Amino acid sequence: MLIDAYGRVIDYLRISLTQRCNFRCQYCMPESGVELGKHENMLSHEEMFEFVKICIDNGIKKVRISGGEPLVRKGAEDFIAMIFAYAPHIDLAMTTNGYFLKSKAQALKNAGLKRLNISLDTLSNEKFRQIARRDGLKEVLEGIEAAKSEGLGIKLNTVAIKGFNDDEFEALMSFAAANNAQIRFIEYMENKHANPELKSMRADEILSKIATFKNFKEITKSPQSPSRLFACDDGYIFGLINPHQCDFCTTCNRIRLSSEGLLIPCLYFDEGKSILAAMKKGDLASAKQILADVLANKPEKNRWQENQISERGFYQTGG
Repeated sequence: MLIDAYGRVIDYLRISLTQRCNFRCQYCMPESGVELGKHENMLSHEEMFEFVKICIDNGIKKVRISGGEPLVRKGAEDFIAMIFAYAPHIDLAMTTNGYFLKSKAQALKNAGLKRLNISLDTLSNEKFRQIARRDGLKEVLEGIEAAKSEGLGIKLNTVAIKGFNDDEFEALMSFAAANNAQIRFIEYMENKHANPELKSMRADEILSKIATFKNFKEITKSPQSPSRLFACDDGYIFGLINPHQCDFCTTCNRIRLSSEGLLIPCLYFDEGKSILAAMKKGDLASAKQILADVLANKPEKNRWQENQISERGFYQTGG
């Protein structure tokens, strides 16, 4: 069992397969993209898998694959299949922008993937091009349909941006309900790679906007989940993620692994330790010790304080 210095049981591992992405979303990375590391400075799927086995053998029960955009990396479904073959009981999920799902959904399902979180900030082609700095809404919507057809569980993630998509909350929620998906509205999270002109919406502003078209009440959620849940009068349930309050930090059960081998104890925490050299040498004992050190240094709560900006981009850790 993996336990940190605050007595929290860590049973959730998030893996960023790549920093690369086919989009350039304004809240995630600069328009010019990012400087990509050399291949030899990345963990191979096999090296990642060896570390995943250590984690599973010590109590990890859930693995989420992310990026960048995970489906940009060749063989993402093969990596998922490795994990599923080793531990079929593991809850295998993926966060994706959805662009490649039309061609990948069936392979992901066959590999053992159970659930998807798909980013969807707008239903407008014009706004999509604005926020993602690329075309792609048609492909994303087709990807959602393909994932639904394969029976994969779907959640939709919407970053709430004042003056950009706050007039679409009702349409986005209706779209999610029609596709049997839970939508989760997420506070925009400041980081140095984002467009500084974006205007965030805090939880009370998001809920006030939703209250103009829905009656709802907050309901009990899993203590480990970052998402607060709300039930509407018509039975639909939506989520809200507001990291600025740190409400879920006391029960945080996750650690993160980047594609370059950095083991990160908290999304908004710039420190971390690398397992790259250990895994390249096949030194599993050292990798296990690094894991123990990272858990010992996992912070009590995140650093989303006003006027404090993360030095690490979310494309490096998967958000």
